[in-house]
Amino acid sequence: MFDILMYLFENYVHSEMEMMVDEDELTKELTRAGFHQSEILKALSWLEHLAELQESDKPYLRNHDQTSFRIYTEEEMAKLDVECRGFLMFLEHIQVLSVITREMVIDRVMELDESTLVLDDLKWVILMVLFNAPGNESAYAQMEDLVFEQPDGMLHS
Repeated sequence: MFDILMYLFENYVHSEMEMMVDEDELTKELTRAGFHQSEILKALSWLEHLAELQESDKPYLRNHDQTSFRIYTEEEMAKLDVECRGFLMFLEHIQVLSVITREMVIDRVMELDESTLVLDDLKWVILMVLFNAPGNESAYAQMEDLVFEQPDGMLHS
C-alpha cells in the first residue's frame, strides 16, 4: 500500500500534474503500473481518510494545547521507533508540524500496513499530510527542503 501512495504522490502531487478525479481510471492506471487491486483499494481509502481528517471531529484534532507533550501508545511506539518519534518532536520544535498536523501524521502512520516505519517513509507521510492540510503551504515547503535538500560542499572523510 505504501508503494502505491508513494507512486501517486511522486507522479501526481510532487510532479504537479493534475490529479485524476475518476477513481476507476486511477485504479486502472495503478493496475497497469503493476499494483494489486486490494492494495489499490487500501491506498485510496487511506487517502480518503486523510482528506476526512480536515473536517474531523476527533477530539485530538479539536482540543489541543500547544504546550502539551505527546505520550505514545505501545502500538505507536512499535510502529514509530525512537528515531521517528524524535524526528516528529524536532519538526514540532521548528514549527513544521503543529499539534494538529502531528496527530494527523500519527493517525495516517497507524493506518499503514507496515509493522514498523523507517524515517524516510515517515518523511513521505509527513509530506502527504502537509500537502493535504490547508494553510500548511509554508510547512510543506520547509519539509520538502528537509527531504530533498542535498548537503552543500564536501563531506569530511
